Amino acid sequence: MSSRHIILFALLIVSFACKNKKKSATDNQEDQKKPNILIVFPDQLRRYSAGFWSESPYRELAQGKGDPVITPTIDKLAKNGMVFTQAVSNFPLCSPYRGMLMSGMYPEQNGIWNNCKVGRNHSLKDDIPTIPSLFLQAGYNTAYFGKCHWQKPEPLFDDNGNYVGSREDPGGHYVNTYDTYIPPGKKRHGIEYFYESIKDSHFNPHIYSNDPVTIEGKKDGQLYLPKIFSPKNESRIIIDYLQNNRGQRDSNKPFCMIWSMNPPHNPWDDKNTDMETLRKHYDINKYPKIDTLLVRENADKEVGNYARHYYANVTSSDYYIGLVLDELKKMGKLDNTIVVFSSDHGEMLGSHGKTGKNAVELEASAIPLIVHWPKGLAPGTTNLLFSVVDVLPTIMGLAGIGDSIPKEIEGTDFSLVLKNEKNDAFKKPKAILFMLGNSRGVFTDRYSLCLRENKKQWDKQDATTIAEAFIYDNLKDPYQLNKIDINAIPEVSKELLTQLSTLLEQTNDPWFQDKRYSHIIPYATNHD
Repeated sequence: MSSRHIILFALLIVSFACKNKKKSATDNQEDQKKPNILIVFPDQLRRYSAGFWSESPYRELAQGKGDPVITPTIDKLAKNGMVFTQAVSNFPLCSPYRGMLMSGMYPEQNGIWNNCKVGRNHSLKDDIPTIPSLFLQAGYNTAYFGKCHWQKPEPLFDDNGNYVGSREDPGGHYVNTYDTYIPPGKKRHGIEYFYESIKDSHFNPHIYSNDPVTIEGKKDGQLYLPKIFSPKNESRIIIDYLQNNRGQRDSNKPFCMIWSMNPPHNPWDDKNTDMETLRKHYDINKYPKIDTLLVRENADKEVGNYARHYYANVTSSDYYIGLVLDELKKMGKLDNTIVVFSSDHGEMLGSHGKTGKNAVELEASAIPLIVHWPKGLAPGTTNLLFSVVDVLPTIMGLAGIGDSIPKEIEGTDFSLVLKNEKNDAFKKPKAILFMLGNSRGVFTDRYSLCLRENKKQWDKQDATTIAEAFIYDNLKDPYQLNKIDINAIPEVSKELLTQLSTLLEQTNDPWFQDKRYSHIIPYATNHD
């Protein structure tokens, strides 16, 4: 080859390299234009446990009074984001919610019909698409912080809580009854950066991470005990991840982060509460009697006597969420980050004489949902009936990757509705499905229908009949004080039961598979 040809060949190589470099830079710029994703869901947070519900226009849209709780961060998200007034946890229990959130599928398809617990086989299926795996495929960094609770506990740990992956000695021990460490591989569902916190002990979270710097040099699977209030600890790790000073993520890519906080989940005692916040905002000098904190008309004041502790952890969690959002703003990323704020279920807090969740009543089933994205969504409210399975497809649609939603996803992409874009195919849902271990029902924009079997939720034996079939009229009876027998309002019941039948079939629910209680539920292949 002559020297002239060699020079021309070299120039061609340089030109090709420059074009590729330019294309790569353009690709990076395009990636940067994609919105970041941050999903935050404190555990067991009532829909109305936020200050903005006591202000107009939200006060007029609430069913009953909002709780007197201080939440400046959530309030700011609400006033600058889209507030959903009819979002519901289809199965108000930790693990079933997480299965639906992660997969966009109902329990029969995702594998979780009950809380993951020692002695049970409920576990998120390994081979299904999830939020992290889908956003990873779309070119995102993926990260998870906090409580997982989608994997069945197995005795694969040594006596010190370190994962050994074997039931043989030194293995054979459980690390926790209700939650467990998620090892690398398919069970992490595409999560690149992993920082897991387990155990309902707010000042003693049990930590596992694949970032040794955050756990004093320990390896992935070795237990770390920081002895720090878990929201404070997690917010610190998240801010460090965002700052990316150690190359924790690819700064040329957008990120998809999920933050599952444990508070305000029980226990509600001094040992597990941010007592500084309690003394500042909810102590007896400000609220001498507990009934001044329990403002809803259906609240039993004696049963809900832990309200000070519950509200204190709500307010404290709100503060640490604010630190993360402040960091995003400081970095110039908040405007193009889709922040989804929600919860896995509510908390009865004495309503109907109950504590906890796992109930059809509003305090347990109604959840907060705010979507905050200044660059892409105008602030406002929507009364759209919204299910947990709708989160995955909707955020994919908002992020511009709706064409990649797998066909097996059962939720609906409502992104065009939220953006007020024309969508001729859109039909507003008339009802959404409700599930418990012993119940099925539907929610509409006015009514709650519940069919309860003659067994307790955790009983292994099959039920034999429907023990109770009732309706709440949430418009006339916002505190759900009066159960209406389905036979008392036959036309309403007929419509609600038809909706239930359709939804049970669409979700391949075991009730539909067995055609249970067909003398009440009008099963059919199609309904107009």
